[in-house]
Amino acid sequence: MDDKNFFFAGGGTGGHIYPAVAVAQQIVEIEPEAKIHFFCSTRSIDKHIILEAGFEYTALPAVGFSIRPGRFIDFAKSMLRSYRIAKDKIHEDWNIVVIGTGGFVSTPVCLAANKRKVPIALLNVDIVPGRANKINARWADEVFVQFKETAEYFTRRKKKVSVVGCPLRSGFGNPQPDRAIEQLSLNRNKKVLLITGASSGSENINKAVYSLLDKLAAFADDWQIVHLAGRNNYENVYSYYSDAKISNKVVSYFDDMPDLLAAADLVIGRSGAVSVAEYVAAAVPSICMPYPYHKDKHQYLNAGKLVEVGAAIIVDDLPDEKDRSEWLWEELEELMKDQKTRQVMAEGCRIIANPDADRKIAEQLLKMAEIA
Repeated sequence: MDDKNFFFAGGGTGGHIYPAVAVAQQIVEIEPEAKIHFFCSTRSIDKHIILEAGFEYTALPAVGFSIRPGRFIDFAKSMLRSYRIAKDKIHEDWNIVVIGTGGFVSTPVCLAANKRKVPIALLNVDIVPGRANKINARWADEVFVQFKETAEYFTRRKKKVSVVGCPLRSGFGNPQPDRAIEQLSLNRNKKVLLITGASSGSENINKAVYSLLDKLAAFADDWQIVHLAGRNNYENVYSYYSDAKISNKVVSYFDDMPDLLAAADLVIGRSGAVSVAEYVAAAVPSICMPYPYHKDKHQYLNAGKLVEVGAAIIVDDLPDEKDRSEWLWEELEELMKDQKTRQVMAEGCRIIANPDADRKIAEQLLKMAEIA
């Protein structure tokens, strides 16, 4: 039997890479002879995640779209170079399926796959598809989405759409909270408040929490903070805690999020599609601070799905730092005091969890490869 070949295309953020890695891991678990290759951006986060998972990759020179004349020319040239690289690479194999996961890197690869006449699947975990997947949909044979509301964006094109949830890394199936506690030297007798701005960190969230450290001192006997600062913000955030009365651990990045989220009692973070799916999988109550600058406000919509089942509270990332911090404290103080409410929120997570999304998608992709 010929080997099956799967090319995942997407990148620029962890949200485009982590779901693809989860599906790829399931593919090789089901069929160990399957071959996996990633097309990603040149951003360091892409390579870090893919290498950590043990897969091969090709970094493409594609850059984001811009209407500015000079930048548009750079965009067009980079897309053409990326298309040629992808087309040459895909041409080397048979029994191929290409999976677009979003981001500007995915479009030249999906176009190359279309020219090569190989099956194309899309993985769209945000509630509103981004520009790339809206373009890629014209060539797709099947689309996998996290939310049922997303299906309408693709059924207009008469595509086969499967609502399966968000694929998550295998660690979410069997998290080890004690491992995170030991790795970060945390106090086992204190509850954990986790602060995260996703893979890149969030300067606004960092500053909001910094402004509340004096007030958080009131919880020092029972709580401790783990703050994921983001690689570019680590030094500043570390300095924030120099005089903090509450126990804390500041790290730039943490690979074992399944373990850390399982150890957390409350999380403050962004509400990208993967982030909200991870909060739900870990059954951890969350204060979501959606990224406010997306035109389609998709992080608000993602967080709204958690609010619907009582699993999260939304605090706007307001332009004024004082207003932002006051709103955050109003919600945070109550939740840190109220264990019963946190328990109710954790139960809400379990209502909407989709733990088998990675497996379902992998099985369908293997079927697509059989007829490729």
